[in-house]
Amino acid sequence: MSFGATILDAEGLRLTAEEKVLFREVDPFGFILFARNIETADQVRALCCDFREAVGRDCVITIDQEGGRVQRLRPPLARAWLPPLDHAARAGENAERAMYLRYRLIASELHELGIDSNCAPMLDLARDETHDFLRNRCYGDDPQTVTRLGRAVADGLLDGGVLPVVKHMPGHGRATLDSHHDLPHVALTPEALDSTDFAPFRALHDLPMGMTAHLVYDRIDPRPATVSPVMMELIRQRIGFQGLIMTDDISMKALAGSIAEKTAQAIAAGCDVALVCNQSLADRAAAAQAAGRMGEAAQARAMRALERRQAPVELDIAAAEAELSRLMGGQVYDG
Repeated sequence: MSFGATILDAEGLRLTAEEKVLFREVDPFGFILFARNIETADQVRALCCDFREAVGRDCVITIDQEGGRVQRLRPPLARAWLPPLDHAARAGENAERAMYLRYRLIASELHELGIDSNCAPMLDLARDETHDFLRNRCYGDDPQTVTRLGRAVADGLLDGGVLPVVKHMPGHGRATLDSHHDLPHVALTPEALDSTDFAPFRALHDLPMGMTAHLVYDRIDPRPATVSPVMMELIRQRIGFQGLIMTDDISMKALAGSIAEKTAQAIAAGCDVALVCNQSLADRAAAAQAAGRMGEAAQARAMRALERRQAPVELDIAAAEAELSRLMGGQVYDG
């Protein structure tokens, strides 16, 4: 039996009886946590157990823990990190090692709570015109830097027993609009994008999971990438990404239609899993029904991703923190 082709969330700190029934029935590939799901360490661990008990297996539980503005876990459960772009800039020539250590420590925070995936690295290129919702979450403004630091981020997570999710494929950095609210457009040709926006994703095509971008590449296809078979083929063939592909949150306003309609369009376009966030129980059920079960190829990609989970490599946390502080001139954390 294959997994359900969704990643779902919970309303609160523990699963309701209705959520347990739904998750048992639709068997989503995994789950995602938000700030509303987080209170104490013991509570987060219990919620993660709820998720896994509901589906009867050791499913993936992911989170957006980039550090900086986008981090669901905050003190005292996790360190308060600088935004990634600021972190890399402050580290300077030590950025690669500093980013590795940052995400190795983040992985330790996550793994301790039962969370085994993180929506990072983010391989979008920062530009002057990049919308503020995204810009300081990037790692740099050139493909070589972003590739190098993205690999360090992924390695830090994997060494900590946490599966990385590459985002936002095939590149969100040229967006001048926030896709949570509007649909961004990019006017460049694929040839122009090959050596820029697409390059970091091609270089890290071996990673186990990736997330789509909700934006239109006008010179390639008039549909948003998440619901475009043309763009999904580009990601698979031109970029070469063969891991599990999940959508960005399907409820974002960049996509038109009901939750069920958007979910169905994304799966039909070639996404393996629809990420459905912040919706009512009825809409989560409708999305799960629209997504259905993974096909044979998607299930194979899901199993390969799960096989990349490993026990964390031993880490001396105090030594890692001390090294990171040296690399960053003493200012590692925000505030």
